[in-house]
Amino acid sequence: MTKKFEVYDNRFLAILRPDSRLEQIYWGSTWAEGPVYFAEDDSLLFSDIPGNRILRWTPKDGYSVFRQPANFTNGHYRDLQGRLVSCEHGGRRVSRTEADGTVTVLVDNYRGKRFNSPNDLVVKSDGTIWFTDPPYGIMQPAEGYHGLCEVGGNFVYRFDPTTKEVSIVADDLEKPNGLAFSPDERIMYIADSAASHDPFAKHEVRAYDVVDGTRLVNSRVFATITPGVPDGFRLDVNGYLYISSKDSIQVYSAGGDLLGKIMVPEIIANCTFGGPNKDRLFIAASTSVYAIYLNTQGIQKP
Repeated sequence: MTKKFEVYDNRFLAILRPDSRLEQIYWGSTWAEGPVYFAEDDSLLFSDIPGNRILRWTPKDGYSVFRQPANFTNGHYRDLQGRLVSCEHGGRRVSRTEADGTVTVLVDNYRGKRFNSPNDLVVKSDGTIWFTDPPYGIMQPAEGYHGLCEVGGNFVYRFDPTTKEVSIVADDLEKPNGLAFSPDERIMYIADSAASHDPFAKHEVRAYDVVDGTRLVNSRVFATITPGVPDGFRLDVNGYLYISSKDSIQVYSAGGDLLGKIMVPEIIANCTFGGPNKDRLFIAASTSVYAIYLNTQGIQKP
């Protein structure tokens, strides 16, 4: 790879530091996914879905196996108490890892029908969990267990851990994938990766207005991602979106302008901000995890 960045707007230059360079910090997975950062011990957890394991990486110790088997976990996030919350393809559920390491099932069905294979999730400031449910885990043997769709479609859900209420918040995506809130939580962005199995299908990120903190309205296309499909993504304090694609992390302004690309030599699945200053972007890409320091900070909490 010769190009490090592609610049389309001067605002992209402002997020680069003199020492911004892509570093491969781990290699050896089949399909790395779902990175999530823990400031307490400066560690990164991420999934190797076909390997059916969760891996842990620290700058001091390198990588180790955090959990195996791991029920073909995909996306991860942290709740307001700092606990790990995970999407499980194999269990067709969303689970939480407690402080003692035990795993608690949070939600595994909608009105008595099992989910397809929860893929990615985000925790809102009120503690509710929003997650996508495409069929990848029940249609790809290496990423779960073969099964049938019971819920009648591929939806995006909101789950309230306090009331146990589950509701569908979006039903207009073919294969909903990564998702994230804007910094003020007034907008939710959701990736549609349908073109992963149909080149004529959608490969876009949609935006929705959040109403009363519980509903999504005004669905519209925010960005069409090419090459490849959008998967996981995160936002920074500027409201910029760092979206995975086939060749790069594509950086978009809140207004939908493509500002630039951070070129990556492998197909990207997901990313997250971390580091003591939240200024290091960790990128899960096929066999590897990459990292790059940027002149910005991620917004995820804690």
